[in-house]
Amino acid sequence: MMTFRLQVVIGLALLAVLAILVNMIRKRSLELKYALVWMLMLIALFIFDCAPTLLNVVSGLIGIYAPVNMIFFLGFCFSLLIIFSLTVALSRLSNSIRTLDQMVALNEKRLQDLEKQLAQTEEKKSGDEES
Repeated sequence: MMTFRLQVVIGLALLAVLAILVNMIRKRSLELKYALVWMLMLIALFIFDCAPTLLNVVSGLIGIYAPVNMIFFLGFCFSLLIIFSLTVALSRLSNSIRTLDQMVALNEKRLQDLEKQLAQTEEKKSGDEES
């Protein structure tokens, strides 16, 4: 069982991390869609910190006999959730980069075609002026 002092220290640490997270969102150094998973985790940890007997009840309902193992299980699930959300974000960015790369290539081709047309019209004009 946790002592009250340890509960207070953990609660204050969780609130400090939450404040840092909110500040990062406010400064736009972290997008809200990526921070939501972290916020949910912090809220869950804060709830379990405020009501440690709730951890015993939830671990018993799930069938995990030791609350410490429940914490490790929640950490594992959280890690999987983070990995999944980062994989989705990476996939979206990869698709965006591919699309942008194709657009740049098309614009470069158009630019080359226009430069060729310009050179041809200039040659034609200079040829007409000489005659």
